[in-house]
Amino acid sequence: MTSEADRRLYDLLPRIYHKYDEERGGPMKALLGVVTEQADIVDADIDQLYADWFVETCQDWVVPYLGDLVGYRMLPGSQETLSAGTEAARRLLAAIASRRDVAHTVGNRRRKGTLALLEQLAADVAGWPARAVEFRRLLGVTQSVRLHGGDRRADARRLRRGRLVDVRDIDVLDRVNGPFDRAAHTVGRLHNIPEVGLHVWRLRPHPVTMAPAYCEDRARTHYTFSVLGNDTPLMTKPVVEPSPTHVADETNVPAFIRRRAFAERTAHYYGPGKSLCVYLEGGEPVPLNQIVPADLSGWRYRPRPGQVAVDPVLGRIAFPARHAPDTGVWVSYHHGFSAEMGGGEYRRTLDEHPDPAPYLVGPGGFDGLMAALAKWAEDKEADPGRREAIIEITDSGAYQEQIELRLDRGDRLTVRAAQGKRPVLRLLDWHSNRPDALRVNGTGEGDPELPLPRLELDGLLITGRSMRVQGPVGQVVIRHSTLVPGWSLDEHCTPEHVEEPSVELADTPACLEVDRSIVGTILVTADEERTEPNPIWLTDSIVDAAGPGLAAIAGPDDRHAHAVVSARRSTLFGSLLAHGTGTVENCLLVGVVRIARRQAGCFRFCWLPPESRTPPRFHCEPEHSGDALRVVPRFTSVRYGTPGYAQLGTGCAEEVRRGADDASEPGAFHDLFAPQREDNLRTRLEEYTPAGAHVSILFQT
Repeated sequence: MTSEADRRLYDLLPRIYHKYDEERGGPMKALLGVVTEQADIVDADIDQLYADWFVETCQDWVVPYLGDLVGYRMLPGSQETLSAGTEAARRLLAAIASRRDVAHTVGNRRRKGTLALLEQLAADVAGWPARAVEFRRLLGVTQSVRLHGGDRRADARRLRRGRLVDVRDIDVLDRVNGPFDRAAHTVGRLHNIPEVGLHVWRLRPHPVTMAPAYCEDRARTHYTFSVLGNDTPLMTKPVVEPSPTHVADETNVPAFIRRRAFAERTAHYYGPGKSLCVYLEGGEPVPLNQIVPADLSGWRYRPRPGQVAVDPVLGRIAFPARHAPDTGVWVSYHHGFSAEMGGGEYRRTLDEHPDPAPYLVGPGGFDGLMAALAKWAEDKEADPGRREAIIEITDSGAYQEQIELRLDRGDRLTVRAAQGKRPVLRLLDWHSNRPDALRVNGTGEGDPELPLPRLELDGLLITGRSMRVQGPVGQVVIRHSTLVPGWSLDEHCTPEHVEEPSVELADTPACLEVDRSIVGTILVTADEERTEPNPIWLTDSIVDAAGPGLAAIAGPDDRHAHAVVSARRSTLFGSLLAHGTGTVENCLLVGVVRIARRQAGCFRFCWLPPESRTPPRFHCEPEHSGDALRVVPRFTSVRYGTPGYAQLGTGCAEEVRRGADDASEPGAFHDLFAPQREDNLRTRLEEYTPAGAHVSILFQT
């Protein structure tokens, strides 16, 4: 049927032709409807052609061509990427020729060589906050007396440059050898000192809002910001710079908060909506005049009555003796991590309008997860067709309860965090005579024609115990969640139960999928003679055995797991012992790999120890036995809970840093495209740096 919009041309005809056309069944009306539809396509294309002349409104594929019109210098690999059709290639193109970078081309040429421009290039091209420093202004010099006596203001500026350190200025001493260093340095035996250093921050500030603090010692009123009880350095929530010519300071970049900076500028960091805040019962923040910056190492500092001591370096809080709030402490803060992975408050893809409506847990809803499950069981009994349910936790609180999920055939259960929340499930020691794991039991009840049940965990942080899956369960999906490796952490981020698994598949046919998550050891226990191997899929995730010499994926007693493992862009800390594999590509396997069935499967563009026994390998490192000691992955940290966890260090071999199939780094942070960002930034710095000058990129995180 012709719509009203398709009748525009038909309505322009004289009415006499409408009458003749209706008598003949409307062929003219149908023809003009088709013509109108094609005309609309041409009109839309003409409108788009006009929009494509402007970088703000053009299509993505037009951006490189507009850049060519203004003399925008394409970065390495752009031309090849233009013809690529993969999603990874499109993401790389967006990083190489960003709309913002092209739009700023003309203005950047006018500001060539300025420090503020170099910082803007790091943000536009690489997406990294930065601070540019002129090193020549930090060199100690002996000034001539002939330079003084004229302009007093110019003389004062000269006297402040290159002078001896004032040992009474503690803040200056605290900044030495950092990106905000103001003290003069001697040349010594150093040569080829760069004129400008560009300090960049790769770690992102991840917020935690209105979450419960961890009570370290109730009698001594000690708390940690991290609900896991570990020390975590707090990070600055960057504020927007006041002008394009402003050079970044400590409040404009995601730097770790120094004690001295917090002491001198407490109001800049503390308060609702700022870098950190401490709340008491009822959501009332502790007043600013009661916050005392302190060094809480060893918990030796004792605040006075009416004071609350905060240590931003360790992430600790101390109340006066016998004056701790009885109703609890809540905190908001920012911690550093490389990517949006594991439980966090970042945005995730959710079903915004689920049918039926989700069961809400939190303020205004059910008190706990088991209460919501009991309600779902009642609804299923009243309506047997209600097999699908979503349980959504609406706050970032901590929930302590014994959790057992019983799933019948045809059930599809999703337990997720609400958008922008990071709830914590704390599995405690409830019983002395049986395990207290989060149990997922397939009952096998229901119509045999229905599929096996499916469980999805989304956006959760689970600590204290493992998750045990047993019985007839079809699929278990862990996405954007964290199952703390080693169950729990001490104050130094050391796992307290290194030999315990995080996920156990016990005599179940379940397929395990781990997507953008952090989990501990995966243990598979099955009767190999009666069951098929469990499929395990890892994508953009970290599997951490939590200790050297342990297995990341294995069976009981370090035997081969009765499973077929497939992995893409993942990092495994620990051995991989499995029955078989599918495709394992762009992964870092920091542990010996032993595959029992090596006739099927493939390892592509991975790093794994040379003594591993695997199916055929393709472009895996190290390629030669002589490179085994040099071509090894070196990480900033291998302990979960530290800011640089699983991040490749700056001293890592290039064969590892660029070992993926697209020359990015393999492992869980592949999609950050860190090597490409660095190359693009260096190319731009060469273009906008004055002739003869040299800019060095210095990674702070």
